[in-house]
Amino acid sequence: MGLYINKGNEGFRQIRNSEYVDKSGLIAVVNNTLFTERKMSCVTRSRRFGKSMAAKMLCAYYDHSCDSRQLFADLEIAGHPSFEQHLNKYPVIYVDMTAFTSGTKGCDVVDNIQRALIADISAAYPQVAYTEGDHLMIYLQRIVAATGDRFVMIIDEWDAVIRIYDDQPEVKDSFVNLLRRMFKDVAAVDVFAGVYMTGILPIKKYQTESALNNFIEYSMVEPGNMGCYFGFTSAEVKRLAQQHGMDYDELERWYDGYQIGDEQSMFNPNSVMQAVSRHRCRSYWTGTGTFEAVTSYINLNFDGLRDGIVEMLAGGREKVDPTRFQNDMSIVKNRDDVYTVLIHLGYLSYDWRSDECYIPNKEVGGEMVNAVKENRWEYVAKALDQSEKLLNATLRCDADYVAAHIEELHAENASIFKYNDENSLSCVISIAYYYARNDYHMIRELPTGKGYADIVFLPRKNVAKPALVIELKKDRTARAAIDQIKERRYPQQVEQYSGEMLLVGISYDADSKQHACSIERWEK
Repeated sequence: MGLYINKGNEGFRQIRNSEYVDKSGLIAVVNNTLFTERKMSCVTRSRRFGKSMAAKMLCAYYDHSCDSRQLFADLEIAGHPSFEQHLNKYPVIYVDMTAFTSGTKGCDVVDNIQRALIADISAAYPQVAYTEGDHLMIYLQRIVAATGDRFVMIIDEWDAVIRIYDDQPEVKDSFVNLLRRMFKDVAAVDVFAGVYMTGILPIKKYQTESALNNFIEYSMVEPGNMGCYFGFTSAEVKRLAQQHGMDYDELERWYDGYQIGDEQSMFNPNSVMQAVSRHRCRSYWTGTGTFEAVTSYINLNFDGLRDGIVEMLAGGREKVDPTRFQNDMSIVKNRDDVYTVLIHLGYLSYDWRSDECYIPNKEVGGEMVNAVKENRWEYVAKALDQSEKLLNATLRCDADYVAAHIEELHAENASIFKYNDENSLSCVISIAYYYARNDYHMIRELPTGKGYADIVFLPRKNVAKPALVIELKKDRTARAAIDQIKERRYPQQVEQYSGEMLLVGISYDADSKQHACSIERWEK
């Protein structure tokens, strides 16, 4: 067993010794690309979304130095027609690029990668001479010519060099040139049966084109037919919840919300496994190492970026064009670039149907709130910190407190939002009631059949609190807002979710900037 070639199946064996959610169907997708023009795949997804686990699984399946039949016998792939065709049939070169970035000078990285791989591969093929100074690709060609072997190459964390040496463009370019020499060379057709790269970022673009445009790319933005393997599906999480006696709704609130291609409901897999093993939902992202990057990006405030982040914290969505990003975290030029980075990092989810991004769940929302506080967005942070008091005042029908508090927050956030705009008031109120999301589902503009209720808070399962129906009015009275709730029969549309209900009318005068509030218990 080598360091980089013929590593065997121990990595995946350890995974199978733990609780494992079957994602072996990915193998069938990759099998269909072998020995075709699509045989080079770059599959990128966020941290803690199972990249390395997939790479180890593929290594165990293809590696000809071991027998992995029993590891896969009870998995989905065992029933696929291609299972026997490719099982343990190839010499596999497996490289985790993070191994070459720790304690290494940037100028030495590319040379170190070549030297290490050549030394290990030559030990596995002692019958094929290596000539000093040969490029790695030349040596692989010589092996293929002498033995007829075709390699499967698996590169984990391919973009580690790009990310870690982001201030050394000559190192990044040298690394990309190494990959280009290996995989765009005409000899690659004969050397490789297949190539699978995984990382966080798609392949770096030079101007508008990928540096390795012969790779088929699958990402958080464009997952192709691999979307269901990027995370856990709702069905998979329901099974885990049942097996561990966990509340599925709570797991959903914390970790669901990602749309990945056609998959509408995808969960962060690492966080789900942490939660079910510890029997507790909380944020498990604190050790991902990306928090500092997030705070630095959102503090740039390109093109009103701050407004957009606050809008998403309030439950809204933002338009995004992810196509212009150069897939280099050191080259972030505008708001779209920031949003695209955050999508690839998993802090935002992307809906390709509407070209919108949004905060997917409670776990990520909590991290984004921390980023806002770290960046000292004082008025937003103040609203978030005081949101528990506002909710409690609403529940005890203290209309004067609610009006005074909203008026203060609206005035303090006037620099972020257009003051005389009902939508801006809706966003301010959504932020002000942020704490309520612990016990409520928040819905902005709930369809009711006779219009839209501005903001509705529906109690979560096993929460004994009233639903809240909030209507906003500009240059009209709070009483008029309550009357509209009743006239349009909003409560009747909400009753199916909760019996007890509070009707909350909030108004403001565009000239005086004064706010008023009226709160009334709904009587059936």
